[in-house]
Amino acid sequence: MGATNQQNALALEAKKKLTADFFKKGITVAILSGMSYGMYSAFVNAAMGKGVWADWLGENTVLSTFITVYVLGALGSALNDTMSAIWAWIFAARSGKIGDFFRCINSKPGRIMILAAIIGGPIAGTAYIVALQTAGSIIIPITALCPAIGAILGRIIFKQELNARMCLGVATCVLASILIGSTSMTGGAIDSTMLFGMLVALVAAFGWGLEGVVGGFGTSLIDVEIGIMIRQTVSGLVNLIILVPLLSLLSGNALAGVSLTFKALADMPSMLFFLISGFFALFAFSLWYKGNSMCGAALGMACNGAYSFWGPLFCYLVLGVMLKQPGWDVHPIVWVGAIVMSFGILLIAVNPLDFFKKKEA
Repeated sequence: MGATNQQNALALEAKKKLTADFFKKGITVAILSGMSYGMYSAFVNAAMGKGVWADWLGENTVLSTFITVYVLGALGSALNDTMSAIWAWIFAARSGKIGDFFRCINSKPGRIMILAAIIGGPIAGTAYIVALQTAGSIIIPITALCPAIGAILGRIIFKQELNARMCLGVATCVLASILIGSTSMTGGAIDSTMLFGMLVALVAAFGWGLEGVVGGFGTSLIDVEIGIMIRQTVSGLVNLIILVPLLSLLSGNALAGVSLTFKALADMPSMLFFLISGFFALFAFSLWYKGNSMCGAALGMACNGAYSFWGPLFCYLVLGVMLKQPGWDVHPIVWVGAIVMSFGILLIAVNPLDFFKKKEA
């Protein structure tokens, strides 16, 4: 009897260790997703400043305001997600998983991933780019509200844990994002265009918050590699085939989207950067989904939300240092924000008092 109890205790201890290791791996995966998102943001910014995009979005553009803000915003998001989908199909082909895509897409998890793709791509992704164009980098801390939104939605939809300590941790991460975003404020008044961009950023924050919960659940049921294939393929196609033409129609020039799309695809200087941004976007979203499914929406999205630090850092390194574009220096307060955010993530992950309890033991 004693031997059986000892075996049960050892099995329980092994299970606890396995669960703890899985949880820690989930945190690492979620942090890497934020880093990948920072790289994606840097290269998509670079892409939309090269070749024909520099003419379209420059001071001497001949395009209407509606087209430069909405149609080009949707087109930039579409090209990035389409390139990301191409990368996903390449990796799946190497792994021999192409057939799994067609088997999964019409299953319940597949339909969940299609929903996540529409929420996060055409809706949130386009809103993010539109907000960046109209309000600048001040919208980054607003979109970083998605961890808080995701944590609340995860609690409501899937009954995931969300106690007072975790709420404080999420609030700390949001505060850190505000600190980081404050560096883009120059003391000028917030005009109507900036206010509009900030409101659009809230749409992106809510969309990504909901996508993180839905996508995390979907990839807990199917292979993450297949889930991200569905996400990026659906997002790219919906953007290119539906959203860009629809916005072109609303602009009063129904063929504008078609013309701009072909010109963008033929522009090699910018497409090279879209190819790179799509590569990092693939890992940003796949690791985000995987991290959320491994350690819960609250912690996974908080770790991913560190992109409000990684974004400015990689924009500085890629755009400022590598491409020598002015105005991308990292303000010292960004480093302060990074430390505050690290504490917030720690607060969500563990109870700091547990460290003292272990010492006493």
